[in-house]
Amino acid sequence: MKKKLLAITAIAATLPAAHAVDIKAGNWDLSVGGNANTFYTATTCSGDVVSGVALGSKALACGDKSKSTTIGNGLLPSMVNVGAKTSEGGYDVSAVVGIGVAVATDSSIAQNSVVDVRNAYFTVGNKDMGTVKMGRDYGLFGLHAVLNDMTLLGVGSATQGTQNGRVSLGHLGAGYVYAGTYGQAVYTTPSFGGVNVDVGLMSPVKPYAQFGEAEASGPAVQARATYAGQGYKLWAANKSQDFTSYRMSASEVGGSFGSGPFGLVANYQTGKGVGLLADGDQGNVKSTNTFVQATYKATSKLKLGVGVGKGTNDGTPYGANAAATASEAKNLRSNQNTTVAAYYNLTTSFTAVGELGNTTSKGFDGKEGKQNSIAVGGIFFF
Repeated sequence: MKKKLLAITAIAATLPAAHAVDIKAGNWDLSVGGNANTFYTATTCSGDVVSGVALGSKALACGDKSKSTTIGNGLLPSMVNVGAKTSEGGYDVSAVVGIGVAVATDSSIAQNSVVDVRNAYFTVGNKDMGTVKMGRDYGLFGLHAVLNDMTLLGVGSATQGTQNGRVSLGHLGAGYVYAGTYGQAVYTTPSFGGVNVDVGLMSPVKPYAQFGEAEASGPAVQARATYAGQGYKLWAANKSQDFTSYRMSASEVGGSFGSGPFGLVANYQTGKGVGLLADGDQGNVKSTNTFVQATYKATSKLKLGVGVGKGTNDGTPYGANAAATASEAKNLRSNQNTTVAAYYNLTTSFTAVGELGNTTSKGFDGKEGKQNSIAVGGIFFF
């Protein structure tokens, strides 16, 4: 199960570098930037062992122990981003490549040489025609939820099974599904009265072998509409892909709102076969994800916040492979994470972070596992 999680929980969105080095070379604008982040995370686990991808059960949350300690990445990997853009012949063209690395491993001698390539794409377009993007990047479905989660600068759900060799989970699997990284071709319309529409074809992905499925021969489809107004943003999205015996299909609505020092984010997802952390990772099971976050900027440097997310299965497997998915559906009822946090801008480039978290997993058999966590560290953008 740990290997399975490591394979499917590369964390969501890389923030744009706040202080990238910009280089002008003729008509080209080049940029190099990124982030380095590390957190001391201590966890305690109690209650029952809950089967399935139970993020709060000690098997995953604490490395199958009652306590664990990790000094590693938060929700973001440490990354270097390289970009280039120019205007030629009436078109704006650009390219981005982003490469991430993990801080923590469970060995003092093993090579830490696995790289995490989140972004490798080009774009072509202009203000009249819109923009075409082709390459590897984050999916459209779920991305706004991740980008607006305050724990993007911190840790959130501190599942040791993913922090060793990768990253923490924020509210992934306990509030929203991971946006995923795909080979893709996406068209973004020009803005119409503040509305932008993205429509994308994604390279199809395989669910897990225990469900006896294969990816579709045609591409997966994702679409998203976003409306930005004064102090708020609203979005709606959909994703779908055919597997051998069922169709993954999910919808999402959400919004972010700000007024003075106050901020609010709410997001809701529902669908069949969408998975917990990755497409199809629970088979053809219906699930819902809810995420609500409130923040308050107490001073010019200090932001306080609380985020609550929950992912719930309805317990009913669907389709021809119902028997294969029954154990996953019946075992794991829900994952829930609550994170209370403080983010302090020590400098314009460095944010110090302190978080308290609780992740709880429940099974349909009545079992319940809990993880309590504390995380202290920071993130530096360059």
